[in-house]
Amino acid sequence: MIWFSSKTPGFEWLSNFFMRPFLLDGVRWPSVEHCYQAQKYAGLPAVVDAIRHAASASLARKAGQNTSLTPRADWGSAKGDVMRRAVEAKFAQHADLQALLLSTGDLELVHESAADAYWGRLRSGPGENRLGLIVMQIRAELRSRRLVARARSLPEWVVLHVPHDSTGIPADVTSQFALS
Repeated sequence: MIWFSSKTPGFEWLSNFFMRPFLLDGVRWPSVEHCYQAQKYAGLPAVVDAIRHAASASLARKAGQNTSLTPRADWGSAKGDVMRRAVEAKFAQHADLQALLLSTGDLELVHESAADAYWGRLRSGPGENRLGLIVMQIRAELRSRRLVARARSLPEWVVLHVPHDSTGIPADVTSQFALS
C-alpha cells in the first residue's frame, strides 16, 4: 500500500497539488487541483480564469472553496468525472509520470486526507479514497494500452501461431482489453 498526499516524499507526484501542467479541452492547467477547483464554477469565466492563474495549487484550492461563490448546479454529480479527466490528462501527457505510476505495480494507492473522506482516507479510519481509486484505474488502463501496443508490435511469425482477429492482435489480448 502506498499512502500519498502533497507532502509525501517520493510520492507527491500522485497528488492533485503536484505542479505539472497539462492541456484539457484546449486549456492549459498548472495542476489537477487548479482544474478541479475551477470546474466548480464553469459558466463563470472570470472565476475560472482567476483559479486557473492562482500561483499555487493551495491558492487554487482556497479560491475554489470561497463560500461567497455558488458552485454549478450539477457539481455533486459532475465532480467525479471532472477529477478523472484531469488526473487522466496529467498522466497521459507526461511519460515520466506514467513510468512512475506503472512502477507502483499493483499496490493500493491511498490518498491520505484528514479533511476529505470522499477523495481520501485516514490511516486509522474511514474514507472512500475516490482519488486513489481513480489513479489505480488510470494505472490499469495505461498497463492495458502498453500490452496491446506490445502485442501489435510482435513480429508476424509470432502472431501466426496464435489465433488472432482482423487487427492482427492475438484473440486473447483483444478479448481482455478494449481497443481505443
